[in-house]
Amino acid sequence: MTADAPKARKVIPIAAGEGTRSAPVGDGWERLSTLSEPRLSEMAENYRALGYEVDIRDVQQVNGDGCNTCFDAGKEMGQSFGTLYVRRQDSGTASDELFD
Repeated sequence: MTADAPKARKVIPIAAGEGTRSAPVGDGWERLSTLSEPRLSEMAENYRALGYEVDIRDVQQVNGDGCNTCFDAGKEMGQSFGTLYVRRQDSGTASDELFD
């Protein structure tokens, strides 16, 4: 592989089906952001590396007064969107190779 060769991108699966699973509530879960690929995967990997649990849910589009134009246009172009949720792992379960 040459120095100019692009790195293979890893895409993470988003929780299947709109509305099939509700967003994690309580228990330390925080909603961070709604992103599209490749930033969604990058953010998820970074938070996992920092010792967080990560959960990604399919974007729940708003019916009624909400604007879904960006999501609709993105899906037509083949983009996938997900909402990133994180929570801190118990200190005993987090793994940091720097301190192992």
